[in-house]
Parts: sequence; C-alpha cells; structure tokens
Amino acid sequence: MSKGQLPRWVDYGLLPALNLIAAFIVSGLVVVVIGEDPFEAVKWLVWGALGYGEGIGYTLYYATNFIFTGLAVAVAFHAGLFNIGGEGQAYVGGLGIALVCLAMDRFVPWWITFPFAIAGGALFGAAWAFIPAYLQAKRGSHIVITTIMFNFIASALMVYLLSNVLIPQGTMSPSSRNFEAGGQLPLLRNVFTSFDFGQSPVNLAFFLALAVCVVVWLLIWHTKLGYEIRSFGKNPDAASYAGISPVRITVVTMLISGALAGLMGINVVMGEQTRLLLDFAGGAGFVGIAVALMGRGHPIGIILASMLFGLLYQGGAELAFEIPTISRDMIVVIQALVILFAGALEHMFRPAVVAFFDRFSSNTAEA
Repeated sequence: MSKGQLPRWVDYGLLPALNLIAAFIVSGLVVVVIGEDPFEAVKWLVWGALGYGEGIGYTLYYATNFIFTGLAVAVAFHAGLFNIGGEGQAYVGGLGIALVCLAMDRFVPWWITFPFAIAGGALFGAAWAFIPAYLQAKRGSHIVITTIMFNFIASALMVYLLSNVLIPQGTMSPSSRNFEAGGQLPLLRNVFTSFDFGQSPVNLAFFLALAVCVVVWLLIWHTKLGYEIRSFGKNPDAASYAGISPVRITVVTMLISGALAGLMGINVVMGEQTRLLLDFAGGAGFVGIAVALMGRGHPIGIILASMLFGLLYQGGAELAFEIPTISRDMIVVIQALVILFAGALEHMFRPAVVAFFDRFSSNTAEA
C-alpha cells in the first residue's frame, strides 16, 4: 500500500462508519438540547424500524426506493457526472410503468406485466435523462443545472397528465385509475405468509433492487463499458487520448443512470399504490445522492446505506409517535445531519486516518 492510500476496508467501511457516528453524536446533542434522553430516542428509533415485522417491512420498502436512486447516482458518479435529476427520472419512469400496467392489467397476470413494466420504467427514465446528457456532451451545458431543471419539468408534466389525461372520468383526484390484478406486484406479506410483515407495502420490487445491484456491479467492474466509464470519470483527458469518446460515455452513462432511477416506480406505482399519483417519488431521488456517497458508489455499500436511511425513515416515524417532543421535523434534522456528514463532510476524517495509516505503515516497515 503506497503512501496516502487507504485499505479498501477502511475507505469503504471505517470512514463511512466514522461519519455516521459523528452524525449520531451531533443528533444526540440536539435531542439533549430539547430535553429528551438520546438513548431512549435511539431505542425507539431502532425498535420502530427493526423491532417488529411491520416495521421491518416499511424499512425494506423505503430501502428499495433508495437502492434504485442510489445506484442511479453512483453510476453517474463513476463517469464524473453529478446526476441530481433522479427525482424527475423516477417520476417519469413511474409514468412508463403506469402506462404498461394500464394497458395490460386487464388481460394478463402480473408476472407477464412485470417485465414490460420494468422495460417501461427504464426506458422512460432513460429518455428523461437523455436531453441533459446530450446538452452536456454536445453543448457543454452543466449536468447539474439541466437535471435540476428537468426535475421541475417532470413535476409540471405529471401534474398536467394526471389532471387532464390519465384522470378517470368523473373523479376529482389527480391520479390514474387503480390497476387490476394483472398490474399489481405481490406484497411480501402475501408471498411469505410465515413472516408477519403486518400492513407494510414491501413487495417483490425489493428483490428486483437486489438483482439490479448485481447487474450494476457486473457492468461497472466486469465489462469493457464499465472500464471506460470509470476511466473517463478518473481522467477525461487520458480517456479521450486512449480513444474513449466523451460524447458516447456521457450519453450512455446518463441513459443507464436514468433507467435505474426510473425503476424506482416499480416499488411505488406497481407495488404499493397500484396507480399513478402525484409526487409519488417523495424525495427518494435526492436521498439517493447521500446513499451513493455513503456507499462509496459500490452496490454493497449502497444496499447498506439504503437500509440505514430506510431505518431512519421508518424508525423516525415511530420515534415521533412515542416521544411527541421529538417532532417529525426533528427526524428530518437527524436525516439531514447524516446526509451532511456522509456528503458535504465526507472527507472530514480522511486526512487524520490517512496520516495514521501512513505512520503505521512506516513503523511496520522499519520493524
């Protein structure tokens, strides 16, 4: 190990753990300031997420959303692209899934609709990422600015479609009609009847998310395209000199990223709501940024980080119920602190850890 480099277990395990511990220490201080016991708060937080079957189900449900959006951000990161348009891409991907379900749910069983819904979500999500990718690759428009804009455009588009096009006749709620059985993804409580998931909406999309993690791992680290993506992300000039097209890599990477974000709709649209509603993404596209950072862009890290944020979402709701002085807004503060330490302050502990391991390596070599 050369000077200035860290072992993989430190870079991917210890540093995120240190950031997380720091976030929870600061969160504990916030709880103390409002006059509550931080250890009691942690007890209810963990119990609410993992202490009973329904809580576990909700934790897995939220984690599923974050896995998809975290993978979307991570793939773009590997190419040096900051895709913060996952929210809009997930939103439009849900539209693709809903259109497939609306077209097929009355004619075929869910397991036939399912692969077409996956394709619909991926295609619509990729299509929504294409224009920002093209503008970055061909016109030099910054991907951050264009993807932010496309989040708002997606929101406006969905309001129009759900209020004027997809809304069932004679109803006032801006949503599509409910899907029939052929457009509903089975809930895990109906599949694994021996385990009590309560009324949680966790469904088969959780296993799809895990399968997609494997696909992304193979793509990024075991294919020529993945090598080109990582090479371009580390040194665009050297990659271009080696014959890797910046335009092609930018566009292809963003298409993959958008497709992954679009798959999030499987969990919500086809799994939980069984219809298309306004704002179903619920901010998962933005949480995906923190998940990708905390998971260091690796699928295993993204799964663990997604579980953490799923725990915070579900356990936070239980905590706010059991200790009313810790309001839902306080839970958002705790989540924000985790995002802060995992993202903006990601390298806060790195210099000290690098110095420690450099000194340790030197002492070992001298011995």
